[in-house]
Amino acid sequence: MSALIELRNISKQFGTQPILREISLSIETGKTLVLIGESGCGKSVTMKLMMNLLQPTQGEVLWDGRPIKSRSEKQIVKERLRFGYLFQGAALFDSLTVFENVAFGLRQNRRLHNRQVQQIVGDRLRDVGLDVSVVANKKPAELSGGMRKRVGLARSLAMDPDVMLYDEPTTGLDPIMSDVINELIIRTRERSNVTSIVVTHDMNTVRKVADRVVMFYPLVRIGPDEPQIIFDGTPKEAFDIEDPRVSQFIRGEAGERLQELGAA
Repeated sequence: MSALIELRNISKQFGTQPILREISLSIETGKTLVLIGESGCGKSVTMKLMMNLLQPTQGEVLWDGRPIKSRSEKQIVKERLRFGYLFQGAALFDSLTVFENVAFGLRQNRRLHNRQVQQIVGDRLRDVGLDVSVVANKKPAELSGGMRKRVGLARSLAMDPDVMLYDEPTTGLDPIMSDVINELIIRTRERSNVTSIVVTHDMNTVRKVADRVVMFYPLVRIGPDEPQIIFDGTPKEAFDIEDPRVSQFIRGEAGERLQELGAA
């Protein structure tokens, strides 16, 4: 059985700045993959490559065993609707109400009656724990950070995606709201057998939601022949590993970085 998403020897650079080098990953249906690593090591870029928001400099991305480049632009646009994306800042439309934000994708891409749209929007807002009568007519600026995240998730779920991608879903949230988002990630996967890909620095998220953890390392810190993926395994293996590059990151320990600052 072919992987739902596969990256084959992917490299990506912006101008003369390389970000990713020969990355190969396969994502299984119904599993939750969590990508970790220092800021700037290419995690969010990898997610955007997965859903064809960016194109690789080298290598290829496959959906359901077929290279994306073998599809027509029309096919790519249609198949991209299988993906939901929760942006780091939720990326809601400031001028639209909560209801209009969640309904936006449905109205753009589905032929539905208003009553059907109202039903779906209401169901998805309730799924993420929001009271429709309270939030539907509010603008994003009237919401807390956690509520905006949940509205962004409801908007993605309204399109009934096969794959959900979460870019730093708990950044800027207090511990309780972070746990709410983690629980929603789990609930989304369990209810709909959604395949999930999460980029995070939050180790509580790693512990709670991951089936598999992959850690990237910045290219500037490795040799030309060293792999950029320095860990690929279960959460337990990640927390038990002796590799100091992984263990220091997971435990939030400065380690050799303090020595580097002292040398500078």
